[in-house]
Amino acid sequence: MKRFVLVLLCVLVVFAPSLFAQGQKAASEPDGRTVITFRSWSPVVATTEKMIAAFEAKHPNIKIDATIFNYPEYIVDLQTRAQSNTMPDIIGLEPGAMTQQYRKYLMPVQDVVIKYWGENWKDKFHPIGLDQARLGNPKGDENFYGLPVLVQTINMWYTIPVLEEAGLEPPKTYDDLLKMRDYFKNKGIAPMMVGAIDGWLRRDIYMQIIHNIAPGSIYQAEEGKAKFTDAPFVEAMRVWKRLFDDRIIQDGALGLSAYPGSQELIEAGRAATFPMGAWWMQMAGNPNPPPLSQGLVGYAPMIFPDVSGNGQSKDLLGGIDVMLGVTKAAVGKEEAIQVFVDFIAGDAAQALINTFNDIPAIKGMAPEDKYFESDNQREVWRILSEEWMPNVKYPRQLRSPEIIQALEDALAAVASGQLTPEAAMQKVQAVWKPLS
Repeated sequence: MKRFVLVLLCVLVVFAPSLFAQGQKAASEPDGRTVITFRSWSPVVATTEKMIAAFEAKHPNIKIDATIFNYPEYIVDLQTRAQSNTMPDIIGLEPGAMTQQYRKYLMPVQDVVIKYWGENWKDKFHPIGLDQARLGNPKGDENFYGLPVLVQTINMWYTIPVLEEAGLEPPKTYDDLLKMRDYFKNKGIAPMMVGAIDGWLRRDIYMQIIHNIAPGSIYQAEEGKAKFTDAPFVEAMRVWKRLFDDRIIQDGALGLSAYPGSQELIEAGRAATFPMGAWWMQMAGNPNPPPLSQGLVGYAPMIFPDVSGNGQSKDLLGGIDVMLGVTKAAVGKEEAIQVFVDFIAGDAAQALINTFNDIPAIKGMAPEDKYFESDNQREVWRILSEEWMPNVKYPRQLRSPEIIQALEDALAAVASGQLTPEAAMQKVQAVWKPLS
């Protein structure tokens, strides 16, 4: 995810480096339980604790030692662990750039899961999840170095009572956005609330804009079959700039974080619309949620407005939110594989889905009935999991970390007026190199 970035405290102690020596026999607690180590930025701490409790209740011989970071700190920790050869047994991954960066530390999992899921194990997953799990693999490498736990769409949301009070429908065109801008002017409500200090959210918006203008073109540019300086990409950057110039995106957006910055304003009823993804469902599961988030009564998903004149896109971008990988540090530890498969498709996975933390990668899984608190929450789940997710065609993620960083930087520079759209896309093209 999205990613759902909260500033979280690490919940458990940092593990002794000797614990992770590659190929080492699994460490044991004094009570004889085998310890399996897990590090990630997602799921969040409270959800991970529920998953661990569900797993350990059925596997009393195994203890899961988990540390959950906020995302930037996780990236630093993972880089440090890789360099010092102290990798945990199981790690959280994003498809594409992150998985490929750590591929040499990961074991292929397609053969080991057969014992648990059978020869036809791929049929359990949403196809887009498996497609993206191998995003960026070298040519001819068909291994799965991780498997998805959660999948998602990226889309827009609207605040139901805010639009109802204004007598407005969810915007479908750019003109609708302008009308909404005019209505909410001086009312303290953002037509489109964006925490644009976060590069991932800037990129999510651009990905939806270019998808509306020229579907699939950005992946062609990654492959060298098009250039980021081509007209559709520059036009998408112009639209991005126009959202700021026309004050559809609120003033000060570049100084506001997505979480908790924009989140708190959205839940206070200060946003008519906002760009998030399927992960926004989990707001209902937070402790003592604000009224709009209770039972998710205040929000409904919508497709990004048509900014090109081509009509709203009929499909959405999305795919994997978070994957899990088993590292080579876990070689010989069957207990690590047990944790891995249960986190994806077992009791721990069900505990995860009960929190509405995105959509399960496994087809047919859903929150238990008792966890739905409103009819609107049921309808949101149905739309996202049954209508939208099966029709996701293109990934939210890009494969090249250099392109990702250059694009996020370019979007900030254009929004602030430091670069023109043309110059910004030249900088993105300048870092392009052939995919391996």
